[in-house]
Amino acid sequence: MRLTKATLKTSAALALFMALSIDAGAAQETAARATEAVPTNTFSGAYLAGRAAEFDNDLKNAVTFYERAIALDPGNAELQQTLLLTLLSQGEIDKALPYAEKLKSVPEVERFSRVTLAVDAFRKQDYAAAKRWLNLVLESDLDRLITGVMTSWADVGEGNAEAALANLDKLEGPEWYTLFKTYQRALILAYDGRQEEADKVFDEVVGTLAPRSVAPDTFGRIAEVYASYLSSRGEKDRALAVLNKAEEEGGGIATIPELRATLEKGGKLDQVVTKPADGASEILLNLATELASGGGDSFVRFYLQLGRALRPDSDAILVQLAHVAERGQQGEEAIALYRRIKDTSPWARFAAFQIGLNLADLDRNEEAIEHLKKVLEADPKDMRAYLALGGVYASEKDYSAAAELYDRAVAQIPEPKRKHWNIFYQRGIAYERLKEWPKAEPNFRKALELSPDHPQVLNYLGYSWIDMNMNLEEGMELIKKAVELRPSDGYIVDSLGWAYYRQGQYEEAVKHLERAVSLRPDDAVLNDHLGDVYWRVGRRLEARYQWSHVKDLEAEPDLLAQVEKKLKEGLPEADGKKLADAAGNARVLNDGSGRQPAAAQAEKPAEGAAQEASPATYTVKPGQSLWSIAAEQLGSGERFREILELNPVLQGDPGRVRPGLELTLPEKGE
Repeated sequence: MRLTKATLKTSAALALFMALSIDAGAAQETAARATEAVPTNTFSGAYLAGRAAEFDNDLKNAVTFYERAIALDPGNAELQQTLLLTLLSQGEIDKALPYAEKLKSVPEVERFSRVTLAVDAFRKQDYAAAKRWLNLVLESDLDRLITGVMTSWADVGEGNAEAALANLDKLEGPEWYTLFKTYQRALILAYDGRQEEADKVFDEVVGTLAPRSVAPDTFGRIAEVYASYLSSRGEKDRALAVLNKAEEEGGGIATIPELRATLEKGGKLDQVVTKPADGASEILLNLATELASGGGDSFVRFYLQLGRALRPDSDAILVQLAHVAERGQQGEEAIALYRRIKDTSPWARFAAFQIGLNLADLDRNEEAIEHLKKVLEADPKDMRAYLALGGVYASEKDYSAAAELYDRAVAQIPEPKRKHWNIFYQRGIAYERLKEWPKAEPNFRKALELSPDHPQVLNYLGYSWIDMNMNLEEGMELIKKAVELRPSDGYIVDSLGWAYYRQGQYEEAVKHLERAVSLRPDDAVLNDHLGDVYWRVGRRLEARYQWSHVKDLEAEPDLLAQVEKKLKEGLPEADGKKLADAAGNARVLNDGSGRQPAAAQAEKPAEGAAQEASPATYTVKPGQSLWSIAAEQLGSGERFREILELNPVLQGDPGRVRPGLELTLPEKGE
């Protein structure tokens, strides 16, 4: 069971900002109005201004306003809790300590106040005090793991590694405890100089536990720590083997190329955990990284800042804090965090990529492209640089430049491996957007070959087939598998619903499209899809509501134009569609009524009648590609090449197909 499940999120969020009982949406609106109308030299004005800043993720100003409010009402316990949590989230640990001291006996907030005091005790190497602070009255599963592991490191600080290991053994909790307890055991054994025992436990974590139970970033971090431990002992080959395994198993690879390069040049990696505070910081970093993949960045930031207080030089924590800023669309803050990483750090090159991407997110695209071109020039074999620059081209919808870039990237790959799946996937997207499906499809297939269970690849290829009326059964299987792997991804669930819609299975489509919108309620396309399927099943009032709602969202101009037309005219009557099945054979689907439409019946030959030969010519319809024409008219999309040869007007380029163009077709049986 992944740690990022909703049960763990709930346990972590249980007390976060619990002093603030105001409904979040109402509070934001009220606070925004208050900052305009109420002077901040009053308690209510300062408090509401702080709330508004907090909801805008402007923690610096939130702290300023809350401090102003508490100066006007020093005994306000709820505001003390609010200020404590805001200071911690901003990384102002020293300023938070007086409030942590005041709130140390309040059970509902002790998981924050007492852990903060324990962190300060670690910094002072007062391990007995740390253990006292780590005794909580109320503990969730997450709290118990954090306090238990930190208590073990306090035992280590007192010179009692055996007691530390015994405390780990006593920690009882859900299944996901196993990985973290085992990893911490390896760290304590390594710190205690028990190399043979440490190696055995590390091998279990890297070889068995981590690949199947944690996020890629966490797996990559564990591999980095183990490799660094081996390297510090002079075991270069074993360290390289650990890094290679992590890369092959899909672990986070942000620092692995730099670590590998250091080892291959004869350098050594520094051991990561060199003091008890480092071990305590590690559990906070690991849990925050895991939790980040499930949302809840307010408490993710809290754990990261406590971990950083224990280990101020941790670039890994800086990177995770930057990710929090990125998810909050705070590009400038993310760039500032990345720029704090030194050029000598293994994280430096990754930080350079992210700076470029954040510049693009801030609509500074020219600056981003120039920045990333320099990063690429520094190492033309680094696939990450191609992905970063390609991402900027894609954001500008310059798919020609993206495709050319990915062609260069593939040329640098002598033998594709699992880690290269994304290069082929992104090249496939670029060619698909250029409407060059014969070039796009082999890239999607290659990406799927390299990473057979990647939900995005499964979804993109499966949906593309269905959208082009080809390989329907195989396409549906790919999308269903993607949904199984990522059931909470609204976009993937939407693909499944829309695939059913395209096949005329409207009642089945309703179930999935309703769920997709529940997962992504603010997405314009998903709401539009739901409106369409409601119309098809006769729920016309609800259809118009969904289409009207699209106008309130951030929709593209062409989608808005379509919605306006549907609101005036509704949808045209649904006709049966001739689609290709998984074998490439043409078949007719029903219109959702459970009956075959008349068109289908008319096309069915009389019993014993000879099948009519394929026409010698064919007029291209809107939305068709050469591949879909070959699939529909000739029984196999692969025969598009024959159509190319018979039609010089295409000049050998499938992308020249246009609606209204008359094509010569080969014999159907050829």
